[in-house]
Amino acid sequence: MGKVSGLECVRCGRSYGLDMGPAVFEGCPECAKAGQPANLSTVYDLSGLDAKRLARDISARPRTMWRYIEFLPAERLDEAVTMHEGCTPMVRLNGLEEELGLGRLYVKQEYRNPTGSFKDRLASSALTHAVRVGAKVITTSSTGNHGSSSVAYSSRAGLDCIVFTMESVPITMKVLMQVYGGKLVACEKGPDRWNLTYWGIHERGWYPTGNCVNPPIGSTPFGVDGYKTMGLEICEDLGWRVPDVVVQPTAFGDGIYGMWKGFSEARQVGLVDSTPRIYAAEMFGSLSKGLLDPEKRLAEVDTRPTAAFSIGTSIGTHQAMKAVLESGGGAIAIGDDDELLEVQRKLGKYGIFAEASSCVSVAAVMRLAAKGTIGKSDTVVAVLTSTGQRDPWTTQSRMPAVPVVGADPARLAEALKGTYGFTI
Repeated sequence: MGKVSGLECVRCGRSYGLDMGPAVFEGCPECAKAGQPANLSTVYDLSGLDAKRLARDISARPRTMWRYIEFLPAERLDEAVTMHEGCTPMVRLNGLEEELGLGRLYVKQEYRNPTGSFKDRLASSALTHAVRVGAKVITTSSTGNHGSSSVAYSSRAGLDCIVFTMESVPITMKVLMQVYGGKLVACEKGPDRWNLTYWGIHERGWYPTGNCVNPPIGSTPFGVDGYKTMGLEICEDLGWRVPDVVVQPTAFGDGIYGMWKGFSEARQVGLVDSTPRIYAAEMFGSLSKGLLDPEKRLAEVDTRPTAAFSIGTSIGTHQAMKAVLESGGGAIAIGDDDELLEVQRKLGKYGIFAEASSCVSVAAVMRLAAKGTIGKSDTVVAVLTSTGQRDPWTTQSRMPAVPVVGADPARLAEALKGTYGFTI
């Protein structure tokens, strides 16, 4: 089995032991002093793992993300706090790849996880670690997906979960967080959530699954490890081959960095012999601007209310920056709700209903193809992080009103023609 042997800063590379206590959730103290707060990352001792034997062992295990336990913070499979998350489908979009001139285009359907989003991977990994270290109460700040996953897995582990959110989040998100058993509280201002999370960690000993400092650095390293399994699954589903490009929606970078760790560690142990270029699909461009800075400092950008509320952040993180820099990828800022909702409608014709925030990955793929950055020789994977059922009202606002007809075929014909342009 792999084993967590220490921690290191994602920005400066300083090493830390596992005895940091609550400070582990606050990131690298030296980078914080330098005004560049950055998350810590777990370091695994993967020595002694034989790639051929490991691939055989993985294939014999149940199809959940815990088939990759060597890369996760647990010693035994029976320690996992799990609801059979992971191993989500990769669906090839032949029509769209033809339209864009790509070799192969897949979407990874992360909304097929138990609570409907990729956050279940983080929650499963974080709660497994929380139980191991004796946590009694879980906490996080969230506008929806992260909170609902954290609450669901806390309940699975028999622990209480306190979630700090915003009044403006869609009602479906609030209902999800409460129905799973969360103690949900809305804060007046965004940063208030992190302040209260920080207080709970230090004054009450709560275990946070998400970010707890401002400016944000990302989630607990032991939760981010759960996202490694996305990279491992992609490789396994492609016959232990690596795609050329992976594009993922990005806010604070937990998913994109964790996935990059998965690809990197798979290469380290010999499961694959290369890694993909990773692109962060963001809404307002903090990473995109930061990549233009000679010192690669994160840029704070203006935001506005957006259909992609899950990723509508004003500043990125160094862990996301590390993923795109080390992989040779980049960042694409979309910024346009109309573009996202058009992509959402396009995916609907393939039987896919993804949250608007998820659609930034496919929108970014379309832009990369238009620029010639990707083409006929490339295999591309776009991650769809969450279901559109989270926020149907945004989608409904762009749909025509449903016509009402009686039993008269003439009225039916008129309604179909007038509303949909369809002639019978």
